[in-house]
Amino acid sequence: MTEGYKMGKETFWRQAAGVFDERAAEYDGWFENSLLFAIERVALQELTTPLLGPKLEIGVGPGRFAEALGVEFGIDPALAPLAFARKRGVRVSQAVGEALPYAGQSMQTVLLLFTFCFLVDPRPVLWECRRVLKPGGHLVLGLIVADSPWGRMLQQKKEGGHPFYQQARFYEPSEVEQCLAGCGFVVEEIRSSLIQPPEALRERERSRAGLVSQAGFAILVAGAGP
Repeated sequence: MTEGYKMGKETFWRQAAGVFDERAAEYDGWFENSLLFAIERVALQELTTPLLGPKLEIGVGPGRFAEALGVEFGIDPALAPLAFARKRGVRVSQAVGEALPYAGQSMQTVLLLFTFCFLVDPRPVLWECRRVLKPGGHLVLGLIVADSPWGRMLQQKKEGGHPFYQQARFYEPSEVEQCLAGCGFVVEEIRSSLIQPPEALRERERSRAGLVSQAGFAILVAGAGP
């Protein structure tokens, strides 16, 4: 076990299993009647890449996205949110992304939605994603863009000690593409959403293809290269 792996696992457990265990009901309730969640959900549903099953979500939390996207399997280091996900029909396991409890080439789609920013070293998780993906499968990453009004707002929350963001690190899509390439992935589709800034979020919006300037939410769909 490498030192980076141990650091990443320790940090992920401390952040997710601590805060999200203690505040599972609060976190789940945030999604109820949330315009922000509705916009992010629609963006994921508007992907043109077919997301075939079986599907796995890493960092499934209470299972809101998994339920909306028909995800069958989910893992999370925090135990309490998994009870909500289980009630939503997700087959859950308490585990970390660096050590997925699934056989090689057992999944057609793996989703990392808002989980990437909590990893000290994303590479062990990406290698695990590649291991469990079937040939021709896809990895779906959902990111809050660092250099956007949403990224800057959440960075301020982090610096202010917000419990959910204390250990988060926000990325630019170009940084994530480089990390994906280093782990053998090739980006095949990008969509952008949350064009409205936080202070002006008023209405539902459709996602747009590619990277859109000032968009707060970016989705990268990647396939495993040769």
